[in-house]
Amino acid sequence: MDQFLKDQIINSIKFIPTNIVKSYFIKDLSEEKAIRKKHGFIRGACHVSDNHEQIKGANIEWIRTDIPYPFNADGSINPRYTESKERCRRFHESGLKVMAVTPLPAHYVGIGIDSRTKEGEEKLRAVSRFFIEDIQGYVDGLQITNEMGMPRFTVPYTMDEAIKFIGIQLEEMYPLRKDIIIGYNSAGPQVDLHYGLKPYHKYCDYVGLDMYLGCFFSLPGFIFLFETMARFLWAFTGKPILMQEFGYISEGKPKTKAEKKSILQDYGFESEKEAEKDIVRFVENLPEHFREHVKYVCENKPELYTDFMFHGDMTNHLYKELPAITVIPGCPHTPEGQAKFYRKVLKLFYKLDFICGAIVFSYSDCEKCAYCGQNDCPTETRWGLVDVKGNPKPSYYAVKELFGEFIEKDKSY
Repeated sequence: MDQFLKDQIINSIKFIPTNIVKSYFIKDLSEEKAIRKKHGFIRGACHVSDNHEQIKGANIEWIRTDIPYPFNADGSINPRYTESKERCRRFHESGLKVMAVTPLPAHYVGIGIDSRTKEGEEKLRAVSRFFIEDIQGYVDGLQITNEMGMPRFTVPYTMDEAIKFIGIQLEEMYPLRKDIIIGYNSAGPQVDLHYGLKPYHKYCDYVGLDMYLGCFFSLPGFIFLFETMARFLWAFTGKPILMQEFGYISEGKPKTKAEKKSILQDYGFESEKEAEKDIVRFVENLPEHFREHVKYVCENKPELYTDFMFHGDMTNHLYKELPAITVIPGCPHTPEGQAKFYRKVLKLFYKLDFICGAIVFSYSDCEKCAYCGQNDCPTETRWGLVDVKGNPKPSYYAVKELFGEFIEKDKSY
């Protein structure tokens, strides 16, 4: 089992039950209702295309996008940052709002800004002030980095270092934010992250929750758990909850033992046990993109390869499968099952006053998996409301219908 998942379970047992109970006794929802009254229920999508009319046709109002680090090593403006701002401007011109995600710790460390040092902390504070002032008029919401606690996003920082990294940015940006809403997110409950950030919650307009039940970790999912986890996070942080990422894979199935063996043989091994005994050679035999991802997340430490490859979620990438148990009952991993998922879960989100919005992951299918690089890996390629050619899937129409209903209900909120 992934260490990430183990940590979630241990901390969840410690903190979640009491806060779920507490959530039913919270009477003051003034902050939660204020953000929904000002912005309406946030209706968004990640990884959108440039087909603005099609996006708006699904009653999507917000798009969520990454903002690159603004400077080059020599201090000049990063042209990718300028291009990103220009794209945000085009979204605004077409009537769409932007939720921007700031860079990961590794992006700062790579440019020489390491907040673990005194000098690096001061530079991070300065860059944070630049960010929030420079993006005024281009973005409407800001998410500070992404899913700290997930190894591939957190490296090279520890959780405590990641907490400081987020806290510094919140502290510097909040007083300068004007009409921009600002917060951070977590993958699942991630109690240790939220506990460490308690002193900084006063600098948040929202806290984001990412959940992908029935899609990862070779575990089943249930719709009611979305409310359970959102209730915990609301009571624990005292902030409106934004479903910053959630979605459902529209394609994928289990592989047979013979199919799995064939894949292992392609890499020169007859079994997982044989691969574990010669794990360095096994990793070196992986496709380049996959191999480099493994090395990056494991920080080039071969002693970590076995657990990462065979005792966690990466096996789904290796075998390009979704295990039979990895599903929400009643919502198969098909285009129709994906649409059914959205109809169920969006109705749930809207009725909960403490949830201020929902940003779908994602708008479009992808040609290749971002982590293993394989085009037939369902884990990161079939999340979209539209396919890779931009053709709407059943989920596009499900989201359009529900978001349209929310627009009408917001008028009397």
